Amino acid sequence: MDDREVIIKAEGIHKAFGENQILNGVDLEIYKGETFVIMGGSGCGKSTFLRHLTGALTPDKGRVSLLGKDLALLKEAEKEDVLKKIGMCFQSSALFDSMTVAGNISLPLREHTKLEGNVIDIVVKMKLELVGLRGFENLMPSQLSGGMKKRVGLARAIVMDPQVIFYDEPTAGLDPIVGGVIDKLILDLSKKLSITSVVVTHDMNSVFRIADRVAMLYKGRVVEVGTANQIKNTENELVRQFITGQPDGPISFMQTGDDYLESLTK
Repeated sequence: MDDREVIIKAEGIHKAFGENQILNGVDLEIYKGETFVIMGGSGCGKSTFLRHLTGALTPDKGRVSLLGKDLALLKEAEKEDVLKKIGMCFQSSALFDSMTVAGNISLPLREHTKLEGNVIDIVVKMKLELVGLRGFENLMPSQLSGGMKKRVGLARAIVMDPQVIFYDEPTAGLDPIVGGVIDKLILDLSKKLSITSVVVTHDMNSVFRIADRVAMLYKGRVVEVGTANQIKNTENELVRQFITGQPDGPISFMQTGDDYLESLTK
C-alpha cells in the first residue's frame, strides 16, 4: 500500500456540455511532490479534467479534493484561500499585452497580498532569476519570444510560492530545444521549491523527460496509470498506439476536441 500523501484526489468525475459527455467517471490520485503527467489525444477530456482540478469547473457528478479540501463543500472565501496555494501555467502564456514583464508577474501579489511595492519588486526579480530571465523586468510581452513568454508565465505561476502548479501544454508551439528548456525548468522548480507539478500534454518527448507518473485519458476515462517506464513498456493497445504515434489501432483520429466543445457553452 502506498503511504505517500495524496495532495489531489478526483473521484468519479463526470462532466457533460449539453449532449456531449466529456468525462465519464475519472478517478485519480496525485501524490505530494511528484511530477504527474496527464496525456491523451484531442477529445479525451484532459483539458476539461484539468479545469476541474483547478476549481474552474464543477463536476456534474463526483468530487475533487485539492490540498485536502473538497472544493464543492467550500464557501467562496475558503475556496479562494485554497486556490491561492496553486499556480497555473497556460498554454498561451496568457500575459497581459499592456503590462511589462514585471507587471504581469507581480499581479497576483498586488491583488492577493498586502506586500509593499519594494518587496514585490524584489520577489519579482527572484522569480525571474529562477526562470533565467533576470533583467527582463521592463520588457513588454511583444518583445519576447515564445519560449520567453512561457518562462514569464512560469515566473508568475510561482510568484505566490504555491504548493501545486498546473501546466496546460507547456511545450506547445515551441521548437524541441526550447521545449527541452521548459521541461528542465519544470523539473528544477519542482525540486528546488518542493512543488507538486501536474502537466497536461500530448508531447511524448516531454512526457518521458519529466514524469514521475503518467495517466492516459481516453473518451473521458483513465485507461492506465503508471510510472514513465511502465507506460513506455505498456501492453495496453490504446496507450501503445498513442505513445508510438501509429495511425492504425483502436484510437480513431476522427474525434472532436473537448476544447472546442467547451467553447460552444461559453
